[in-house]
Amino acid sequence: MKPITIIGGGLAGLTLGIALRRKDVPITIWEAGDYPRHRVCGEFISGRGLQTLDRLGLFATLTSSRTASTAAFFSRTNRILRRTLPENAVCISRFNLDDLLAETFCADGGTLRVNSRRKEPLHEEGVVQATGRRAQVQTDGFQWYGLKAHATNLALDADLEIHLHRDGYLGLCRLPDERVNVCGLFRRKPGDKAPSPLERLTRSDSVVGSRLHHATWDHKSACAVAGLPPYPRFGGGCRVGDALAMPAPLTGNGMSMAFEAAELAVAPLVQFARGSLDWDSTMLSIRATQRKHFEARLKWSVFLHKFLFSNAGQLFASTVGALCWQWLFRKTR
Repeated sequence: MKPITIIGGGLAGLTLGIALRRKDVPITIWEAGDYPRHRVCGEFISGRGLQTLDRLGLFATLTSSRTASTAAFFSRTNRILRRTLPENAVCISRFNLDDLLAETFCADGGTLRVNSRRKEPLHEEGVVQATGRRAQVQTDGFQWYGLKAHATNLALDADLEIHLHRDGYLGLCRLPDERVNVCGLFRRKPGDKAPSPLERLTRSDSVVGSRLHHATWDHKSACAVAGLPPYPRFGGGCRVGDALAMPAPLTGNGMSMAFEAAELAVAPLVQFARGSLDWDSTMLSIRATQRKHFEARLKWSVFLHKFLFSNAGQLFASTVGALCWQWLFRKTR
């Protein structure tokens, strides 16, 4: 079989590598970092991503996970709504999950090159880009950045909480061992001297601020990332995961889409490896399938991202009924 090279050993790259190894395709993954490590991530999987993991035989890797069944949205000063999720989500630390997937890939006979960057061009035949997001210094005049850390002694009103602010949001997610993942996406004007959105959102007079001030923080889990694109864009070449399109983080569908994008790429790549499909046709097949699978959901995620940061959106969220809530939930899953 022809070999496949995957650039990037995150969720999408590792999942694709495992699936292809189980079809006996020779795989090498190049990863600039190492395992285990923390990443800026909401750290929960919902919707179709869980079904993908089950079909690929990877659901058993979620041994250190926790189930989430409720979600709550908050403004800075009050709770907007609390709902039961239409389908349970699974919460798991990326510190554990990436490490488990990397071990599984190596056990299946894949070659994993950590702390290494491939110098050859990314658009070569047989090369899949799973390199993550493409940094953008500014979007619409704002700089976007993400922050993440784990905490204990932090009480939650629901398994998943979203705290909204006009310039960002903070997500809280229950993890195993009584830990809580605190992850946020924020924007600010270049050179802005005003308090950051994070400082505004976590003031002691806010709903979440007083709780965060009394929490115990795991400083080794703290990480940050800048240049985040707030809206999804499809890219060229052969791409999976965030390298393909990063969904609006507010929907919490990034981990799920990484698994799904990997699964969609498996069949065409196996055909290429067996010599029954040329590389250009392989890429076109993958892109067409990805667009059909993701495009409508990505448009809905952009709409909700913009809408829920507006006053009208937060007012609507506070009055939306259970059936409408489930309908919106499924539109981004």
